[in-house]
This record gives sequence, structure tokens and C-alpha cells, in this order.
Amino acid sequence: MSDVESSSQEQDSLAPQPEEAVAPSSETNSETPSEISSSVPSATLMPTQTPWWVSDGQSTIARYAPVAPIKRALHVTWYMALAMSLIAGLVGALVGKVAFDNNPHLVTTSQVIERAPNSIAGIAARVSPSVVEINSTTNSGTDTGSGFFIQSNGYIMTNNHVIEAAVLGNSKITVKLANNKQYTATVVGRDTSYDLAVLKIDVTGAPALALGDSDKVQVGDTVIAIGSPLGLQGTVTSGIISAKNRPVTTSSDNTANESSFINALQTDAAINPGNSGGPLVDATGAVIGVNSAIASLGSSAMGQPGSIGLGFSIPINQAKRTADQLIKTGTSHYPIVGMSLDSAFSGPGARIANVANAILPGGPAATAGLQPGDIVLSIDGQPISVSDDLIVAIRSHAIGDTVTLKFQRGTVTQTVKLVLAASK
Repeated sequence: MSDVESSSQEQDSLAPQPEEAVAPSSETNSETPSEISSSVPSATLMPTQTPWWVSDGQSTIARYAPVAPIKRALHVTWYMALAMSLIAGLVGALVGKVAFDNNPHLVTTSQVIERAPNSIAGIAARVSPSVVEINSTTNSGTDTGSGFFIQSNGYIMTNNHVIEAAVLGNSKITVKLANNKQYTATVVGRDTSYDLAVLKIDVTGAPALALGDSDKVQVGDTVIAIGSPLGLQGTVTSGIISAKNRPVTTSSDNTANESSFINALQTDAAINPGNSGGPLVDATGAVIGVNSAIASLGSSAMGQPGSIGLGFSIPINQAKRTADQLIKTGTSHYPIVGMSLDSAFSGPGARIANVANAILPGGPAATAGLQPGDIVLSIDGQPISVSDDLIVAIRSHAIGDTVTLKFQRGTVTQTVKLVLAASK
């Protein structure tokens, strides 16, 4: 074999072989690296470091440059370019719409909620136009309360404490209706003992509310309170009657330091400052109480107490009697038994003050034979714990009502009946 042929065979042995010829022959293995290097052109050798896409076991095979892929020339005509441009524009528009479309594509519905007339929403819609906001100017600023029409000719019921400071200061009282119209109000009359007042504005055809029967209210009945708590006009809250006949005493702003004694309806409907004087209505929309007071654990961040679910309303039966008197005469009276009580006595019971003038001459107590030092234990079977309980229970009646008192004198317990007289 000539040198040329030998060289040719050595070069052929270095070219990639079929799978069965990949392993080098003994003849090839006998060649030294220098011989291989001299027999293979330097341009075909790969770097000695194995590439990341080749495993270690393939490193001896992959040292040689791979065959370059065949490239094919693409000839683009003008109509192909136009079509590609149109497609690119369409794709760009779609991508832009998706990228900048602010519509979250949420699921929506066109169904309408059916609200029955006796639902909370239905009752609120009927009652709210009859509820007003009352603003009165005082030395410390403006007091806000609520009220509601009781007659179509402009008579409005509210709490006495809502307007008392303005009355004592000869200040202006403004009534704001649900439609935001405002009127200057005149005071028809007010009663400190029941914390009630009647105002009047110059309107006709006002939407007066129906007045219900608070004596028929039961614990657990659904109720709705509407008013302007913290000046938020037309606020609606709901709850139930939590208790009846709760004795509640509130103080007055007047110089006589008179107090109000209320045999209240207790509710868990949220009542806050500004709700005072607004209506508490039942499931038919009839007024059963006048929102008047709340129990609170302390002041809020705004310096006022907030609702903890203990609100109190004046029963509407009592409010109706007082309002009728105020509209007819400008004044009102409350029932009395004609005796003074010892406020320092801690109970149980209410003790008649042990002083000479504790019994009003000619009054119901004197007629019934009651004496100073007697301890009243119950009225009409209702136990009396402290003196305020007895005052509240008496004032929950009407003038002329007959009541039964059970009292203790020394070690003897007696029962008497008496007719309630009118206060002077």
C-alpha cells in the first residue's frame, strides 16, 4: 500500500461512522494524539471542554464539529408581504386590547330583587319621608336630633332634650325634611317629665305616620329605628324589642334640674346621638315608640357615647297623651299620688319621706291613708326596687287611672287602692 493510500485510509477512519463503527478499531487506538492531529485538519477540531448540551459519555464523539444545517432561501412576494402586514396588525390590535382593557369581565345579572311591602326595605321606604332632622343652635354649637310628622298640617313630635337648650337660649330651631328642604320651627309645647316636645312648621299635606299601640308590643317583635345619628340623615337600623317596662331616668338642661321618668321599651336596634326624637316602628310601619336614650360604656373618639345595643324608647301610648295635651293647651300634666319619696332609701321598695309635708293634703295618698315612713312594695303587682321604679310606674298611667299599692308599715303589710290625680 502506498503512502498516499495509507494516508487516505487513516483519514477515512476518523470520519463519523455508522453506529456499529463508532467504537474505534485497534488500529485507530494505536495511533498517538500527535498522529491524529496531523492527519485531521485543525479547522474540524472542537474545543476540549464538553458543551453543556453533551453528556460526559459522549464527549469523545462530540469533539468534532456537527454538520451545519441546510439553509433554504425564502423568496417573499409583494402580496405575501401585504398579507403578513395585515396579520401582524390584527394580532397587535388584539394584544393591545387585551393588555389595556379595563373591563374585568365579571359575571353580572339583570335579576331584580323582589321587596315585599312589609320587608325592612319596604317599611323604610314608606316611613323615611315622614322623618325629619332637627337642628337647634346652642351656646356650644348646634345640637342635632330627629322627629316625625304626627299630623299632616306640620305637627312634629320629638324629644324635649333635643330642643330644650335652644328654647332656654331663645335660639333658632330648624327642621330639615327628607327632601332636604328646611323650615324654621315653632315650639308648640314641651314636657320635661316625659322628655317630649311638639314642634310645628308651615306645611300642608305632610306625610304623617300612623301611631300604633305600644301596650300590645311583645318582647321579640321586629322594630326599625329611623333618624339622623351624628347628623347622618335618614339612617335606618333594625332589631327587636329586647324588654318592656324598663325604668329609665334622664336629666334635664334646665335650671330646675328636672328629670324625665320613662317606662321605656328596650331595643337592640342601633340608636346613637342624633336618633333622639325619631320613631321606632313595628313590622307594619306604625310608630310604637319615640327613641330617647341609650346605655353606654363610655364616650367614643368623637366625645359622644355610642350604641352597644341598649336603646330605650318612650312608649307611643304615653307620647300620644302628652302630644294631645301640648297641641290643645301648650302644656301637659302627668299623674301623681301626692307624696314625696326618700331618694336615699336603697330598697327594696320606695319609702315615703319621713317629714311633715311628705303627704300632699287632699291628694290620693292622703285619701288612701298612707303615712310618712311607709314603704311601697309594689304597684298593680309589679315589684318596686327603688323610688325611681315607683315614679316611672305611676307616670306610665293616665290621669284618673286607679292603681293598687302594696305597702309596709312597721311589720304590717297592707294594700290600698287610689285614683291618680293630675300634677299642678
